[in-house]
Amino acid sequence: MVKLFSLGTEPVVGNLNSSRKKEYRVTNRLQEGKRPLYAVVFNFIDSRYFNVFATVGGNRVTIYQCLQGGVIAVLQSFVDDDKDESFYTVSWACNTNGAPLAVAGGVNGIIRVINGSDEKLHKSFVGHGDSINEIRTQAMRPALVISASKDESVRLWNVHTGVCVLIFAGAGGHRNEVLSIDFHPSDIFKIASCGMDNTVKIWSMKDFWGYVEQSFTWTDIPSKFPTKYVQFPIFNASVHTNYVDCTRWLGEFILSKSVDHEIILWEPKVKEQSPGEGAADILQKYPVPECDIWFIKFSCDFHFKACAIGNREGKIFVWDLQSSPPILNAKLVHAQSKSPIRQTALSHDGSTILCCCDDGTIWRWDDANSEA
Repeated sequence: MVKLFSLGTEPVVGNLNSSRKKEYRVTNRLQEGKRPLYAVVFNFIDSRYFNVFATVGGNRVTIYQCLQGGVIAVLQSFVDDDKDESFYTVSWACNTNGAPLAVAGGVNGIIRVINGSDEKLHKSFVGHGDSINEIRTQAMRPALVISASKDESVRLWNVHTGVCVLIFAGAGGHRNEVLSIDFHPSDIFKIASCGMDNTVKIWSMKDFWGYVEQSFTWTDIPSKFPTKYVQFPIFNASVHTNYVDCTRWLGEFILSKSVDHEIILWEPKVKEQSPGEGAADILQKYPVPECDIWFIKFSCDFHFKACAIGNREGKIFVWDLQSSPPILNAKLVHAQSKSPIRQTALSHDGSTILCCCDDGTIWRWDDANSEA
């Protein structure tokens, strides 16, 4: 049983009065279509493509480029053959030759790996028994991606060989939809997951790493690979009392967001010798008003200096992650932005913020003090 505690004090709660440390202004607004856009993400895998981003909505994956002066250029668009597909998530990986790959999944439970150079379908991964809610890429090994599903499992895939390496599910797994996942930034063995069972779990691949390495040299058909089940996490915490729909590592700490109007920064005290046991020290809380609908995800810049999140009223809150107590860098409001914002994307240096909305729009905000 994980215990929650504070080191002598209560968690520090941020103030919603903006410090005005940064001034962002709208530099572009695109109407991609009429269907909701659920995800937007910059490519942090390759420095050549730091200004390239992808969105998903309906059965379409669209790749754009942010240019000077607020300009957004369309580079390519992939339309799935199944008109009933609705993509919920997209992440960036790379091919063996270094070409960017967009990895998307959604309601059909099939992962599409799209070649960012020629718009062609590179691979399709079948294995999940239900919708895919999030896909993330291992930055140190960008051929590895993890997927979180409504089928209560997390799967690790190798995009080069098409192999499903590991399945995180079973006796100690999630008991409802898995909504969000993330790779640890420096410990290549660890991932975190969260979901509709109100928990955040930390898993270790250390004992299974031989299979991960084997997946890179696999030459037989992917279905013959000896996929292994990881049934027990090394840590299990209930730091929220409702659905947890976004989680990200912040060094050794974890940022997690629930539908209870806040993001929490906390430290997992993992007992390596006693898997599943430990304690969670809640450090800071970042309020997000009108954020009581699920599937609203926050984002961070590459260096984790800032965190941006939208809400169901079309507003964006930008928090400084390097300060204690928490400082609100900016609260972004535009008269025409009234639709729920499903996800934000902060650029590599944090100077540009993108958001995608239920009304099919993409908004670009740029730091007024930087050369956008």
